[in-house]
Amino acid sequence: MKSFLLLLLLLPAFLFSQPVVSINGRSILVNDSVYIIRGVCYNPVDIGDDRYDPLDFSHIDQDIQLMSEAKINTIRTYVPITNEAVLDKFAAAGIKIIIGFPNYDDTFQFPDINHGTYLNYINTYKNHDAILLWELGNEYNYHPEWFNNNINTWYTILNNAATAIHNADPNHPVSTAHGEVPASAVLNLCPAVDVWGMNVYRWDDPSGAITQFAARSTKPCYFSESGADRYNKNLAQENQQEQATGNLTIWNNIKGKLDQCSGITYFSFVDEWWKGGNNNVQDVTGFSMSIPYDSYANEEWWGIVDIERNKSLAYDALKAAFTEHALGIPDNPVLQKSFLVPNPATDKTTLNLPKPLNESIELNISDIHGNILVSEMKEVQGNQIEILLDHYQLAAGVYLVSINGISLQSNSLLVKQ
Repeated sequence: MKSFLLLLLLLPAFLFSQPVVSINGRSILVNDSVYIIRGVCYNPVDIGDDRYDPLDFSHIDQDIQLMSEAKINTIRTYVPITNEAVLDKFAAAGIKIIIGFPNYDDTFQFPDINHGTYLNYINTYKNHDAILLWELGNEYNYHPEWFNNNINTWYTILNNAATAIHNADPNHPVSTAHGEVPASAVLNLCPAVDVWGMNVYRWDDPSGAITQFAARSTKPCYFSESGADRYNKNLAQENQQEQATGNLTIWNNIKGKLDQCSGITYFSFVDEWWKGGNNNVQDVTGFSMSIPYDSYANEEWWGIVDIERNKSLAYDALKAAFTEHALGIPDNPVLQKSFLVPNPATDKTTLNLPKPLNESIELNISDIHGNILVSEMKEVQGNQIEILLDHYQLAAGVYLVSINGISLQSNSLLVKQ
């Protein structure tokens, strides 16, 4: 009897704890609060494996720790995560998942639209805390050959599947990942799609896609893919700084339009060695594309962490940008909003100001929890402040640098590697 009573007491709490994801105008809401996606695409494939092998979750605890540290709140998958323990780990960390379904899974491992098994998955996990969106397809508009050379066949499948999902689960919106900005005709063919993901690669500024989409639809959109790889074909070598600069510039170019765009899932979290050549080595194969800063997409070098989970400069850059957003730090007149410094920082670090000053300012350096670690007065003459970081003995991490003067108050983020 005691066990029976305990079950009755716990059951309502479990039922009412499930988050409701909804749409209001151009916004995605989680429990009635606007949700901005600070995300990465996540497709972990082990060294030597290919896409026909099961996904590799052997690093899941480390991956989640790295994501949480970087204030990543969302991952986007290309196939459903069928391991419930993995879903539970993401939910426990407060990381939401955009679950992707293929139309036809030729690996015969995952639920798909063609066989109707996507609905079985949705009915099983529609009350799981980790779910943000159900997403159908990935840039299928580039592949009419998959639909007997009639791409409208895909749009019919997409709209019908979205309608079926609404009937099965009213508490999670349906999205799709479209290659570039969908045309008005496509939007009209798919009224059941609630959120439009856009895979957009326009050098380091995809923000024009937001304006284009807003002119065609009043629904929410987000960047389901964008970013930069870290191999420079022209130099024939890895270039982490270019990837960091490209990804950070993309964020800075879209963050002012987050009232019209629900965020981004960068491509991607971890390198994938199966994309070309030998699956046991990191190849440099790819193709020409508008990717910063060599106009070439190196397929196996997109991760912000490498396949051994070593952080790149791009990881540090996105950690700084996402931390700034998560802390709610407002935009202010500082040109250099986020900057990276090595560890040890042997040279003076220069913070650029938007205008020349000739006054005393108070310089404060705080941790991400707001605890002031350094506070000092400095005389400034000009439009730069030089700070000698190793003098302050700061450990590697993310810090908030605040400047308070008579004519300027500003904040910026500093990442010491």
